[in-house]
Amino acid sequence: MSKAIIFDMDGTLFQTDRILEQSLDETFRQLRSLGQWEKDTPIEKYREIMGVPLPIVWETLLPQHSSEVRVQADSYFQERLVENIRSGNGDLYPNVKEVFSYLNENNWSIYIASNGLVDYLRAIVDFYHLGEWVTETFSIQQINSMNKSDLVRSVIDKYSITSGAVVGDRLSDIKAAKDNGLVAVGCRFDFAREEELAQADFVINDLMELKDVLLEGHWGQ
Repeated sequence: MSKAIIFDMDGTLFQTDRILEQSLDETFRQLRSLGQWEKDTPIEKYREIMGVPLPIVWETLLPQHSSEVRVQADSYFQERLVENIRSGNGDLYPNVKEVFSYLNENNWSIYIASNGLVDYLRAIVDFYHLGEWVTETFSIQQINSMNKSDLVRSVIDKYSITSGAVVGDRLSDIKAAKDNGLVAVGCRFDFAREEELAQADFVINDLMELKDVLLEGHWGQ
């Protein structure tokens, strides 16, 4: 039996807000310099939709703009995110590496499935040396549907996972777990919403609590 924990990245493992506002502000500063934006940076609007695929992000933040402008804004935003990660401006949530070590020691395989793009995710994994524990990182960019449930299914299929959980902070993570017969663990972190967490099987306030969830659940034993 192959048992695994599939983690979301943004708002679950990585404190995206540490670099989000700066990167977004840099992007909208660029748009202003090109005469394509006049208002303040819509950081609160982005927080509301945090976790959705990036095409939806830019459709929401730039509803009156052309697809070409959205693509250019997204590309610049991704560049700034990666640069801010490599500059050490971000951070992991507390106890990520401690929990990863515990899971590996207890024969749980670890995967990451994220709506983030490949280069962005690689920058985080490389900078924080997460490859020491994580078997593979999956990006929404690697599938056609842009659906988190399908992304998690691709992890399950590739590694023949028969038991485990999806750990994340948003409804898409909870739905991905339930759609694929896995346990849904919701993280009450920065971007989480109580009405979404209510649909999870377990809710944690710190990643260390995942140990108790594993003991309590008896799944994967």
